[in-house]
Amino acid sequence: MKHAQSIPIYSLQNFSKEQLNRQFQVETFDANRHFAVEYPHRHDFFEILFLSQGSGKHIIDSNVYEVKPPCVFFLSPGQAHKIELSEDIEGYIFTFTADFYLYNHNNHNRLLEFPFFFTVKQNNPPLQLVEKEDTLFLTTMFVTAIQELHKDNHHSPEMLRSLLDVILQYCNARYEVTDTMLAKGKGHILVKRFFQLLEENYQSNTLVNDYASQLNITPNHLTQTIKELTGKTASNIIQEKQLLEIKRLLTHTNLTVTEISALLNFSDQSYFTKFFKKMTGETPLAFRTKSTKNA
Repeated sequence: MKHAQSIPIYSLQNFSKEQLNRQFQVETFDANRHFAVEYPHRHDFFEILFLSQGSGKHIIDSNVYEVKPPCVFFLSPGQAHKIELSEDIEGYIFTFTADFYLYNHNNHNRLLEFPFFFTVKQNNPPLQLVEKEDTLFLTTMFVTAIQELHKDNHHSPEMLRSLLDVILQYCNARYEVTDTMLAKGKGHILVKRFFQLLEENYQSNTLVNDYASQLNITPNHLTQTIKELTGKTASNIIQEKQLLEIKRLLTHTNLTVTEISALLNFSDQSYFTKFFKKMTGETPLAFRTKSTKNA
């Protein structure tokens, strides 16, 4: 079902039954966990979704993943996602802001070091747990965090932050980086910072030079590093991001072509249509018609 406006962006407060103004939430996840949110939607926070039972599918950006518990999904701020899960779904969810996790860290790139956050090739499949010991350990970590959170409102943020770190590090040690993702290498963090900035600024139609300036490097250095690690230029990636957002808005909203063009800061609708046709071989309206038929 389409909605009239852009794809909604939700904060942590939208997913808290207590509507508390805090930077994290950890709780059980099942079919009874209902909130007044629309799908697809985006978050302005990070999410770890550990599923131990059930089935379904999880659509993250343009990738469709089958839910095969036990498994762990990871979401970065800005990613659009949609979940379709069975009634017997069970698991746990830990949502948090960067400020909460990085509170005591001098290294503010620490979150970017995890391969499942801000993935450069926009592909972050779930972690499939094979060993029973892994499932048991993560269950213990989540249950311990939930118990700590509900200690008569006298929980320790430091303990919860430590438990979160253990969960992330444990998953990181078992997460397989494939050739469809970005393997670690020289410039890895720089490229992920570029993708983080791109997620924050894509509506502004920001240029390569502006991103380079924000990263305190030259445009040539940025383009060369991105080319080495992704096989694409910075301009290619910016254009691909624009195209992805246009397709999302054409598919999931009732915004007109003119409104989408303005929302994404194109100079005029004519250029917007030419850009889309050059990238896809069809007009925005033709794409919308086709995507509606396939829905």
